[in-house]
Amino acid sequence: MFDALIIKSPKKSSSPVLRLIVLIFSMVFGVYICSICFKQINIQTKNTFLDIEVIQRPCYKAFIDRSQIPFLHYPNPKTFKRLECVGNPVRLFAILSMQRSGSGWFETLLNSHINVSSNGEIFGQKFRRNNISSIIKTLDSVYNLDWLTSSSKNECSAAIGFKWMLNQGLMEHPKEIVDYFNDKGVSVIFLLRRNMLRRLVSILANSYDKDAKILNGIHVSHVHSHEEASKLSKYKPTINTSSLTLDLREMEATAMKALEFFNGTRHMVLYYEDLITNPSKLKQIQDFLKIPRMELTSRQVKIHKGALSEHIMNWVDVNKTLYGTSYEKFLEADY
Repeated sequence: MFDALIIKSPKKSSSPVLRLIVLIFSMVFGVYICSICFKQINIQTKNTFLDIEVIQRPCYKAFIDRSQIPFLHYPNPKTFKRLECVGNPVRLFAILSMQRSGSGWFETLLNSHINVSSNGEIFGQKFRRNNISSIIKTLDSVYNLDWLTSSSKNECSAAIGFKWMLNQGLMEHPKEIVDYFNDKGVSVIFLLRRNMLRRLVSILANSYDKDAKILNGIHVSHVHSHEEASKLSKYKPTINTSSLTLDLREMEATAMKALEFFNGTRHMVLYYEDLITNPSKLKQIQDFLKIPRMELTSRQVKIHKGALSEHIMNWVDVNKTLYGTSYEKFLEADY
């Protein structure tokens, strides 16, 4: 007996109203999709360009000590293009010193290096140090390589700096300047004299020549021949012995105060007497600035050589005043 084959009748089709709703929904959705596609096509056909700012970041070479990165700078000067040297880092420095302490001679030594630019006594002009804003503006110009002088190596400078006398606004704004130096990674070189009596002789002789103009009616602070040096050294200043010890004490106090103010910077202390007697100091300076060692030279000739007794008119009185004091050591020949 065969099983009966049961065939179910199909379900009734959906109502006309439901079919109409589905059709309307499909049409609306289709129109919506088409409108979106049309907008995308329209946008792509417009000639619009995005203004993309490219931020240039230095690409540090693999052999660079990472601890030195804060001291490496890649200036973008406004006055010229660095061309092939654009990727070469520049180190910043400042020579802090006092007048007649050998800073002019020292700067010529630095500038004899092929990649060093030391731009002189830039704060000698008062308007550049009227306030901290004018000081910062001047510093920014120097360290961005936009301070053009005869010593500028321009695009291929490896170290850029200047000399700053302690009485040229430096001591009036120590905190702001220290913050600037540390923020910019500026290395500080203190150049001082141990023998303040010799410095005093140099100050008085230079002040005299501003009026006397011994060399052909022209005042010069530095000379390049032994003949010129001999002519200038013939003048022997008379030192005021009544204020001598106080004057020497004030000189030393100013130097010590500067060392205290700027102790928190990356710095080295250099003495003029050591530069004279120890040529290896020049190698230490180049190492401090992280520049390749070179033989540094200067055409300047020292003016006051030999014993101080040969350069002071009232030597007997000076000797009597300082003998037995802490400044007696200044009476002796030191180089």
